[in-house]
Amino acid sequence: MSNKINPATLNEQVNLQTEFMQTRQQSLDLVAHLSAEDCQAQSMPDASPAKWHLAHTTWFFETMVLQYFENNFAPWRKEFAVLFNSYYNAVGDKHPRPDRGLLTRPTLDEVIAWRQHVDARMQKLLADEITTELAWITELGIHHEQQHQELLLTDIHHLFSTNSLLPSYLPEQIRPTEAAGVHHWMRGPQQEHNLFKLGFNTAATGFHFDNEAPQHTVYLAPYSLDSQLITNRQWLEFIRAGGYQEHQWWLDAGWAWINQEKIQAPMYWRPINTAQGIAAEYAEFTLRGNAPLNLAAPVSHISYFEAEAFARWLGTSHAEYRGARLPTEFEWEAFALNQAGNVIPGSSHLLESHDLVPMPSANQTLYGDVWQWTSSNYGPYPGFQPWDGIAGEYNGKFMVNQMVLKGGSCLTPRSHIRPSYRNFFPAHTRWQMTGLRLARDAS
Repeated sequence: MSNKINPATLNEQVNLQTEFMQTRQQSLDLVAHLSAEDCQAQSMPDASPAKWHLAHTTWFFETMVLQYFENNFAPWRKEFAVLFNSYYNAVGDKHPRPDRGLLTRPTLDEVIAWRQHVDARMQKLLADEITTELAWITELGIHHEQQHQELLLTDIHHLFSTNSLLPSYLPEQIRPTEAAGVHHWMRGPQQEHNLFKLGFNTAATGFHFDNEAPQHTVYLAPYSLDSQLITNRQWLEFIRAGGYQEHQWWLDAGWAWINQEKIQAPMYWRPINTAQGIAAEYAEFTLRGNAPLNLAAPVSHISYFEAEAFARWLGTSHAEYRGARLPTEFEWEAFALNQAGNVIPGSSHLLESHDLVPMPSANQTLYGDVWQWTSSNYGPYPGFQPWDGIAGEYNGKFMVNQMVLKGGSCLTPRSHIRPSYRNFFPAHTRWQMTGLRLARDAS
């Protein structure tokens, strides 16, 4: 390989080694609270067992890094190349996604031993003078594993929610009594001719995924963004006003979906004190167990369909929200570019805060707590090109039938919180930490 890292960038190489090991250890820290049985089960086709997440991220470094850059490469077990491939068609066959929970072998202990073996080989590889290609694919692998760390937690959350014992991932803790901030409309940033350069600037330093580039010019008509995320208290009002029973608020596909699935509240809300089928109160099942609904906290685990219907209802029924709607991803990003003074909430980094739930905050910040649905369809930016080589299948192949989310959540690694980051899921998705912030056209 060519393009060896210049000795002047030795600190970058050392930082890469440190970041690699910290990320690999963090995944193990996440499963330290789980039993082997917890790590084995798969609660739905969209979710994966924790053991599979540990194995797949190891597969990435063995298959996508060591295989191409290690002298005399040999896989730990060649069968793992099929078992733990996710969606990389160019790499080879895959085990069916809905059947990942059936993989009782290899055992959790063997997966962890495989991780340790691959980690030792990666450390040796990264200790030598390395090429820019190796540095880049390793950094991609690190950010890829961080994505799976968030998925591991949301998948465990869903798994535990299917158990009538309502087990908790971590013990319940007393939540702060801080109230939510005061709602006000923040006027969008101003630019000449309302033209903004958005997307990741590849001339800048720092990591980005393929779908964040290239930077391009977008016209944004004057608009305002809500200073606050929508709260559980506001969502409870929507429920009590009959929001889930009145078709006029819903897209046709959303109305069909809530009726087919019998959706009446956010995913993990549990009705209590019911009378005539209507809940007087709710509890919320979280990674810290079942707890009374925190009315001041941001609402979470809602679909795009629900977010869009709520925006229609609120924009019609409340004068101060007249004309409210979901923002586009570009409106959100342009505003975030001008919010350098905002602090990332402590809950945006799991291992520092251990909140594991969205929290009320009086601070004006666009980041953290819940991923925010936008009205933007997930598609390529003008001039988008998939990455060359072995990582070419990363994000581009999913650019259809999905919606963009922005901002990160209380389960998102800090390195994923940047204005250009584009998360994406189908409109019915609810098992992720998804919520909303509203926008409206400026008068």
